[in-house]
Parts: sequence; C-alpha cells; structure tokens
Amino acid sequence: MKWKKFLVALFFLPFALEAQVIKIGSIAPDRSPWNDALKEIGREWEAISKGLVKLKIYPGGIAGSEEDTIRKMKVGTLGGAVLTNIGLTKIYPDAFVLSIPFMFHSEKEMAYVMERLNPIFEKQIQEKGFKVIIWTMSGWVNFFSKKPVLYPQDLKKQKLAFSTGEPAMEQAWKKSGYHIVPSDLKDLMMALQSGMVDAFYLPPLIAGSGQYFPLAPHMYSLKVAPLVGGMVIMDKIWQRIPENFKQPMLDVVTRLSDKLAGETADLERKVLDSMKKNGLIIHEPPSDSLMKWKEAANKGMDELIEKVFSREIYEKLQQILQEYRMKNAG
Repeated sequence: MKWKKFLVALFFLPFALEAQVIKIGSIAPDRSPWNDALKEIGREWEAISKGLVKLKIYPGGIAGSEEDTIRKMKVGTLGGAVLTNIGLTKIYPDAFVLSIPFMFHSEKEMAYVMERLNPIFEKQIQEKGFKVIIWTMSGWVNFFSKKPVLYPQDLKKQKLAFSTGEPAMEQAWKKSGYHIVPSDLKDLMMALQSGMVDAFYLPPLIAGSGQYFPLAPHMYSLKVAPLVGGMVIMDKIWQRIPENFKQPMLDVVTRLSDKLAGETADLERKVLDSMKKNGLIIHEPPSDSLMKWKEAANKGMDELIEKVFSREIYEKLQQILQEYRMKNAG
C-alpha cells in the first residue's frame, strides 16, 4: 500500500512543480514607475518560488480597458490585473466610497481610512473570486481647465469631461450643478481641441504625460479625490501557490508599493515643475472654498448612496473620518 502511495505521489510530482505563468493586464504605461514595479514583483516572485510562479505583464492597456481585463480574468484569459479604484468598483461596488469627491483632505487621513476598511473590502472581493495582492493610494486627482477655477460656480460655467464610466457618478455631478460631457480618455485631446469640453479632472502625471494641460492650463491645487489602485489575481490561482511562498510574495509587494509611492511623488513633482515651465498655472484654494465644494458635492450624494455603494459602508466611512478628525483636531 505504501509503495502505491509513493508511486502516485511520484507520478503527480512533475505536475505539482509545474510553473504557473500568471498573465497580468495593466493600464500602466510601459516604462512607467508602475510597470517597472510590476516587473520587479515578477522577478522577485520567481526567485521566491524557485521558478514556480512567473508573471507575464501586458502593460499600457494592451489587454483592454479595466472592464475588459476583469471579464478576461473571469473567463481565464488573464490571471490578474492592475486596476484603479474604478475597476475595483466593478468587482465590489462599495469600494467607490474611496472615490467620493472632496471627502478626503490628506494622505494621512486616507491611510487611516484604508487601514480600517481594506480588510472588509478584501474579504468581500475574495468572496467574489479575486485575491487582492495590494490596494493602495498613489496620488490625487485635480481639476484642469481653460479658465481659472476656485469655486464651484467657476467650474459650472465650463464643460467638464467625465470618463469614469459610472453613470450614477455622472448623474451626481449633474445634480450638483455641473455641465458634464461624457468623454473617454482617448478622446479627451480632440474634445479639448474642438471646444466640446473646457475642463477635466485627472492626476497631474496623466495630464502631463498625455499633453492635455496645454489646452487646459489652469490647475486647481485642491484635491478632488484620491487615486486608489491595486493588483488582484484570481483566487483560484492564488490557492494553487504553495503556502510557504505566499507571505514572502506579499511582503515583496508591500515593500515595492512603499518604494513606488515615493518614486511616484518625486516624479509628480518633476512633472509639475516641467508643466509650469511650459505654461501651467497652479491656483491655490481660498480658505472658504472647501466648504463650498463639499456643499455642492453633497447635492448629488443621493445619486450614489444605495445606487453605487451601500448606505452601511458610507456611514462606516463617515464614522472613521469623524474618529480621525477628532483625534487630530487642532
């Protein structure tokens, strides 16, 4: 009997040790800090697993949009993806609370919230068949416009490009009084040139790398919303990885994510300096402006609560923010 068990184990050994090649779709451009970090993760995972886990990366949207990559993961064409919070929301809608305009004031505040909400989010996402490898903040989104914007009424006079692909969010902006023009990022340049839109909101790195800012040279420094992203792989693939490799693999991602955050911040400063030398004008918010932006945003909140994310998670977010602000008052 023991010999039979030994022969069965010997027969299956080559299959158990066969390398897993995990195909990762990413919207991060090739030769960007994000793609460089992905490549480094791939090298370190391969070393940790002694060649049993390898990544094959498809950068720059080669594998399609975020929705495309999620669909391809579900059918098995891809094993994982790097997604913004918009993509993560397609898997788990409650994640959209992290993208509410003017909800967060600082990186520290955002970190406090994510530390408390991430375990809830990751558990729910895993129940839907996806394993969150990392979920982190990587900057902020700002307004860029043809004419200066300081208060909501300034933006309401301009046509704002909207490209998140979330219809309820579009309705929320409209209910807040803004003139919204749906426009995919790939069409933004033409929309700006033709006068179809006058303003957009994007991270400065994308506004610079896409050369959109010369057509909308006024940047408002008030933070609109955090840029949140993450890497997920199919949970069934994660479960096939030997247990002794998993924690070292996750540790690598955490370390490289921290390094990437610093590199991204440095790169953004350099890009902004270059943009300013080429005509970008940065406007600082007046002291009374944030309250006015929040008041305008709140007018559209009922288009989001129970339509995009649950009231329960929204109230949980408010509770955590209040807790943080009370601890750090003054």
